[in-house]
Amino acid sequence: MTFKNKVIIITGASSGIGKSLATEFAKRGA
Repeated sequence: MTFKNKVIIITGASSGIGKSLATEFAKRGA
C-alpha cells in the first residue's frame, strides 16, 4: 500500500501503537 502524499489521521499518537503508526507512516511519506 502506498501512503506517499496522503493525509493520515491518527488519534492517540503521543504513545503506544498510535505513536508507532505515526512514525511508520511518516517514514513512508504520508
